Amino acid sequence: MRENIKIVVDAMGGDFAPEVPVQGAMDALRENTGITVVLVGRTDEIKKELEKYTYDEKRVEIVHADEVIGFDEPPVMAVRKKKNSSIVVGMNLVKHGEADAFVSAGSTGAILVGGQMIVGRIKGVERAPLAPLIPTANGPALLIDCGANVDARASHLVQFARMGSIYMKDVVGIENPKVAIVNIGAEEEKGNQLVKETYPLLKECGDINFTGSIEARDIPKGDADVIVCEAFVGNVILKLYEGLAATLLSKVKQGLMSTFRSKIGALLIKPALKNTMKEFNTDDHGGAPLLGLKGLVVKTHGSSDAHDVQMGILQCVQFTEQKINEKIKDKLTVEE
Repeated sequence: MRENIKIVVDAMGGDFAPEVPVQGAMDALRENTGITVVLVGRTDEIKKELEKYTYDEKRVEIVHADEVIGFDEPPVMAVRKKKNSSIVVGMNLVKHGEADAFVSAGSTGAILVGGQMIVGRIKGVERAPLAPLIPTANGPALLIDCGANVDARASHLVQFARMGSIYMKDVVGIENPKVAIVNIGAEEEKGNQLVKETYPLLKECGDINFTGSIEARDIPKGDADVIVCEAFVGNVILKLYEGLAATLLSKVKQGLMSTFRSKIGALLIKPALKNTMKEFNTDDHGGAPLLGLKGLVVKTHGSSDAHDVQMGILQCVQFTEQKINEKIKDKLTVEE
């Protein structure tokens, strides 16, 4: 294990800042003794939260940033004008090599813009995709892209597939990850213009295990490990996934509590049901990395709890130890 991996946490990001980011950081420090956490934000508020915990002060740093980028602010303008915001200050630490990674539950738009403008893309990477892990019957799969590039080109999707394969192999541990492109049918001739242009390019890509098209209904079955699409489609899939899971869980609970007999049955099946639901819990997989940047940027939900933040931080450790950025840089080839 590499010693002293330094991870920046946006202490002002998310619906429950600074309480939740600080708590998640403290939990991560207890879980992994080889990391240092840099909390970026309003110093007085951060120190007030830290008073709740006992921790090794040598492993916690505070960097002051008195501005916060709101969820409703235009991202480009906010990143340019709010130079002393927690997002901008935190990303600059990564840019200048003062930290290994940046984790935030703040404005998605600002994080995407800041990642591209401040941290910068690896040479040869055309676009940086946002890539969360989603649960399936066969374990986690990578949905790439889910929010960064709505108007992607075929060459972008090919790079997404290659970066996603590297991530799934070296971070998740799948030796030969199956790659599929989201389509409205399994036949090669189906799809919109982007899919039709991308499909043959993926077939010719020798360093990925391309298995063809995947329909949305087959994603939860685990038919692919890397699910490739442009951001509009990916975001719709992700939001439907989350909404449907929450609705089904609510309905199951409602049904189990509906009668005295069903309540007795609920007690009997509770351990098995709990284990099953845990397999479909995205919280244990961390946040969504913005792949293809010179440094690691991870976005967690705006409504993240402390466990989400903790897992996002720990996710950065494995990403850094496996040298994912270096592998992306080495393996991606771009025609000059």
